[in-house]
Amino acid sequence: MSGTDGRSGAGSGGTDAGGSGRDGGDSARTARGGGDAAAAPPAVTTPRGRRPVVAALMLGMALAAIDGTIVSTAVPQIVGDLGGLTVFSWLFSGYLLAVTVTLPLYGKLSDTFGRKPVLVAGIILFLVGSVLCAAAWNMAALIAFRIVQGLGGGALQGTVQTIAADLYPLKERPRIQAKLSTVWATSAVAGPVVGGLLAGYADWRWIFLINLPVGAVALWLVVRHLHEPSRPRPATRPRVDWAGALAVFATGSLLLTALVQGGVAWPWLSAPSLGLLGASAVLAALTVVIERRAAEPIIPGWVWRRRTIASVNLALGAMGLLMVAPTVFLPTYAQSVLGLGPIAAGFVLSVMTLSWPVSAALSDRVYNRIGFRRTAMIGMSAALLILLAFPLLPYPGEPWHPALLMLLLGAALGLFQLPLIVGVQSTVGWAERGTTTASVLFCRQVGQSIGAALFGAVANGVLAARLLDAPVDGLPGDLDAVTRALEDPGAFSAAATDHVRRAVDAAVDYVYIGAAGAAALALLALITLAPRRFPIITEPTEPTEAAGTAGAPGRQDAAS
Repeated sequence: MSGTDGRSGAGSGGTDAGGSGRDGGDSARTARGGGDAAAAPPAVTTPRGRRPVVAALMLGMALAAIDGTIVSTAVPQIVGDLGGLTVFSWLFSGYLLAVTVTLPLYGKLSDTFGRKPVLVAGIILFLVGSVLCAAAWNMAALIAFRIVQGLGGGALQGTVQTIAADLYPLKERPRIQAKLSTVWATSAVAGPVVGGLLAGYADWRWIFLINLPVGAVALWLVVRHLHEPSRPRPATRPRVDWAGALAVFATGSLLLTALVQGGVAWPWLSAPSLGLLGASAVLAALTVVIERRAAEPIIPGWVWRRRTIASVNLALGAMGLLMVAPTVFLPTYAQSVLGLGPIAAGFVLSVMTLSWPVSAALSDRVYNRIGFRRTAMIGMSAALLILLAFPLLPYPGEPWHPALLMLLLGAALGLFQLPLIVGVQSTVGWAERGTTTASVLFCRQVGQSIGAALFGAVANGVLAARLLDAPVDGLPGDLDAVTRALEDPGAFSAAATDHVRRAVDAAVDYVYIGAAGAAALALLALITLAPRRFPIITEPTEPTEAAGTAGAPGRQDAAS
């Protein structure tokens, strides 16, 4: 693959604001000739040929999607068997860290060597990690093997999204993206149920072993049915920027460790937090130096120099930030303030996953008329209003109040996220799509980690301030500790219980106000950075309106 950094030809996005088509739509450009941007379009183009590949993608995505929810329900059994109560949170933090920091590497590898070998390696690594987790003999071993799982999960998340964009032309991509969104929605509901059944009636080790048949089928389908076309041999042997990969991995690991453990394992202003944050800043500067000198950097500079990609990265990073409010704090609100049980509290959150894929599937009817940017702005504007409405809910309120807001929030975010992902993938050719997709997912994951740390500090600060004048002494000032105490009916008097519930209500309200601020940041990124029209590339093998048949270059306008 030849260098594409800074190229202004087809696929470079060097003229992000230009284009033709209706006002507010998205401009279209055709990738012609033998340029890298369109060097290897997908070979599987017929619906019949795509079906087994799509099934493999959905199964692969299911492995990554169900992982967190199915493990969380088995934590009591795992801790009871292996011990390690003080460090069990690393079962999730270690996995998340491994997924996040490897996304850029897998994106670059898929652009350099093809999607199939990266996806196959990711599935195998995930299954090996699953077997090792099932065989873990103590908590330290299980955490280490969860990191191995995460190394495979990073390849699954990024590569599945990239192949989905490879397989379908622009106008058909909402179908596959809606299917993948449905996988996430189904996993959010099915994961806790399956995990609870296996932990309660079998053994917690089965929550990892159940991945084996699913992964084996996905692996067989990929090997058998995903056929990438042969690409021209590059003039020089492809080089992997291993120094950059190591620098990105080290920087991300230290930063995410500081964000995840700060305020939990140690105070924010303690030596561990300050040391990790300082070291991550130094490594970040070193990473920039290494990547600027690399011939094929893991995170190329054009990811941030192109307005379209940079604006989408920032907008989805802000979305990751705001997603912490419903996914992390809403269950706490439902149990501590509304008095619901874990299952009912989970349902209040799960309604968001019902409206999200439906909205995403229908979003093409909007962005085909008014463009990707305007559609995303409408979705995030609605999300902003919904988040601001949460603090206005009555106390203690009814369960359907937050459930209705989450139903609307899912619809709004479906209208926001999918047009941006489809749009940004359509502005690059094959040889840059893996890197672009990985950068988007990486920013979203980092946003979630920052959000968890930031909003956790906000919630605990508000809670501590509200509990200073509590009618009883000795109340814990930590949100998790207060939540656990509220589960014991005899822990507080009636007056103290009401005071504590109101304190939790206020803490979650402030988190939602902060999430609304993140929504405003996403809107700001789109308004100030995103071009009015996304510069769409029509690859030669995609069916186009001008050509009418696959294989002929033509114009494909997202606003037509």
